[in-house]
Amino acid sequence: MSRTPLMPKATAVWLVENTTLTFKQIAEFCHLHELEVKGIADGDVAQGVRGLDPVTGGQLTREEIAKAEADPDHALKLLESKVDVQVKKSTAGPRYTPVSRRGDRPDAIAWLLRYHPELPDAAIMKLVGTTKHTINAVRERSHWNATNIKPVDPVSLGLCSQLDLDMVVQKAANKGKRVLGDSADVRTLIPASEVEGTEAHRLAQEAAAAAEPEAPRKDDDKIDADSVFAKLKGFKADSEEGAN
Repeated sequence: MSRTPLMPKATAVWLVENTTLTFKQIAEFCHLHELEVKGIADGDVAQGVRGLDPVTGGQLTREEIAKAEADPDHALKLLESKVDVQVKKSTAGPRYTPVSRRGDRPDAIAWLLRYHPELPDAAIMKLVGTTKHTINAVRERSHWNATNIKPVDPVSLGLCSQLDLDMVVQKAANKGKRVLGDSADVRTLIPASEVEGTEAHRLAQEAAAAAEPEAPRKDDDKIDADSVFAKLKGFKADSEEGAN
């Protein structure tokens, strides 16, 4: 199948108004249904759409249109561009966040500001798909929902992956070391077991509770030193009598 012309419906409007091509020829060229082209001719479809001249736009030639008008079975051929323009998809800007998750972003921002204050605002914006205004509102507690915001791990909220979070934190830590030097006290990646609210932290607490030693015995279970020495003296006297 050939490429679709630029603005196919507007191109179809121009061809209907300015040529004697059949509805089938126009429909095949513009990738439209033949009945839709008929509706354009009847004024029922594309009302108010301004026609686009495919000749001046470099999509058709006058010779190609004339050839198709003379032969109803001839299919129009779209001119191929001599310049191949490659459009590179931009990866800059904040991450897209689904609508269902956007209400969780203030909680994730609060978590990042508390546990990773070394992260620049640009990194937080890209990580959870937010804006600088929202970050400042959460930081200054001027957010409209500030009373209900609680720090929650963005990974558990599904706003980013653990790998993305670790990479951003490590990058910020390495940048801080380069700026301040190796001897400076630079905040690095916090182990997951030390961060409240994570599964690793809960498991670490349970393991620590299980490893705690038992409570010491009560005072009434302590051994009386005088009674021990008295018994030892008795054993010594018995042994001397036996030797005699």
